[in-house]
Amino acid sequence: MYRNILKIITVFFVMLALIVPVTLEKLPAINEKYDMAKALEDNVLQNYVKASTDAKQEKNPDEILQKGAGFEDDLRIELPDDSEGERQSISVETDALTQTVYVKLKADVDNYFTKYSMTGRSNHIDSMQYYRKGADGVIAITTDKLYQVKQRIENGYLYLSFVNLHDIYDKVIIIDAGHGGRMTGAVRNGIEEKSINLDIVLALKEQLDSYSGDKRLGIFYTRTTDTNPTLQQRAALANKADADLFISVHCNSYEKGNFTAVSGTQVLYSQSDNRELGSKHLAQICMDNVTAATGNRAFGLLPADDIYIIRTSEAPVALVEVGFMTNRQELDNLANADYQKQAAQGIYNAIMQAFDEGY
Repeated sequence: MYRNILKIITVFFVMLALIVPVTLEKLPAINEKYDMAKALEDNVLQNYVKASTDAKQEKNPDEILQKGAGFEDDLRIELPDDSEGERQSISVETDALTQTVYVKLKADVDNYFTKYSMTGRSNHIDSMQYYRKGADGVIAITTDKLYQVKQRIENGYLYLSFVNLHDIYDKVIIIDAGHGGRMTGAVRNGIEEKSINLDIVLALKEQLDSYSGDKRLGIFYTRTTDTNPTLQQRAALANKADADLFISVHCNSYEKGNFTAVSGTQVLYSQSDNRELGSKHLAQICMDNVTAATGNRAFGLLPADDIYIIRTSEAPVALVEVGFMTNRQELDNLANADYQKQAAQGIYNAIMQAFDEGY
């Protein structure tokens, strides 16, 4: 029954996306509309799976945490003994995309919450789960924001502190490679948009990793591999990181015909963001720098609050359509590694200019 309902929902929203009128001035093409329909389907599916499989494992933090004093950290987690009574090694990892901290316990524990203690404050925590993964026990802690997690182990306890990103970094940047996974985006001559987007972002990552300026940069990516985060996850990462800039990288397409003469770089922005240092000015900075670095023509700026990640972003946002895959010359350029590095250089320069101007 649920499968049939999901199919009906999917068909309805995909058909709705396909009949939305699109003009030459209202680009990018249908792939963005389909993304929104697909994201809605994913959310319906995820909510159903969550309700049917995770309900028994998830706990309200206030029901788990014992109130305690004597330490400054947010959480104190009791570490289980192994079969020989020795404290086992643990690992703590943060999934920035979902704002989830995973504490992996190398111990044979069936139900941590009923056997061991957790003490501290719940004001930064939305939910907690415990489950088994192979031989490990995993405590999954979902936080209300994206934090830098500091940890220490002392006297059989793990202490965790959730530190605001802006207490560590001068500027926080979210970089999004559009599409991914089974969502290929535009496809021409066997070349998939998702791969071009990711290649440009990875080239940009190399440049940002080598940054040696005077600002402390916190840089987070929605994806660095062939995955497909939902649109909600992409926008939420920027919002929950309290990002200073949110830049999404895409390639454009003009759906009327396989190849056309339409060409150029286009940048989408939020018309509802009327700050002086807001989305539109950021879009212009990106346009100027990407076209200067690539030699591509400027196709123009486009207000695009109909695009989910633009409409819901609380940070200044620019969605950079580097070029048209439906133009033969631009498709060749976009698939070229050197050109991708030029596009990445343009976006890097735009980020630096934006910060110089006060973003």
